[in-house]
Amino acid sequence: MKTVGKIKMVFACAIAMMFASNVKAQETKEVKNYDQGFKLGFGVSGGYATQDPYKLALGADARLQYDLTKRYSLTLTTGFTNLFVSEADGSDLGFIPAKAGFKAFIWNDEFYVMGEAGAAFAVTNGYNKTSFLLAPSIGYATKYIDVSLRYEHYSDFPKMNSNGTIGNGVGQAAVRLAYGFQL
Repeated sequence: MKTVGKIKMVFACAIAMMFASNVKAQETKEVKNYDQGFKLGFGVSGGYATQDPYKLALGADARLQYDLTKRYSLTLTTGFTNLFVSEADGSDLGFIPAKAGFKAFIWNDEFYVMGEAGAAFAVTNGYNKTSFLLAPSIGYATKYIDVSLRYEHYSDFPKMNSNGTIGNGVGQAAVRLAYGFQL
């Protein structure tokens, strides 16, 4: 029994020696310091409102982005968005969004996910209500171009329910195309 144990031990040591001869120390790569900084982008967006009486959504925005690291950024976005009504006798809803967000690049430092939250201040057609807004998005960005797909939900803006009553909560799905640069 002792001989079998010694043979196993010698065999295990021989295998370990074969693998040990191929082991190399890891090469260390010099880590570049990533310069934190600001970016400014200007974008246009078009989309579809998800609740009646609105149909089309068009907007323009300016986004200030602060890069925490190469993969993570903080954002501040404002602009103007208009939700167009589907009936000729209805009133469009125009508002100024003010959003803060977090952007995380998840693949090849080009594809990202982002979440924004803030307020939408209605400014057209005598409607003066302010709404809470949430806006998740996914996108693709290069050094200058940013293309994203987002959904925005405005919890306090009026919508037309299917039974003809008025409720709250309007959303839009939109595509944003933007040009950005370092400051």
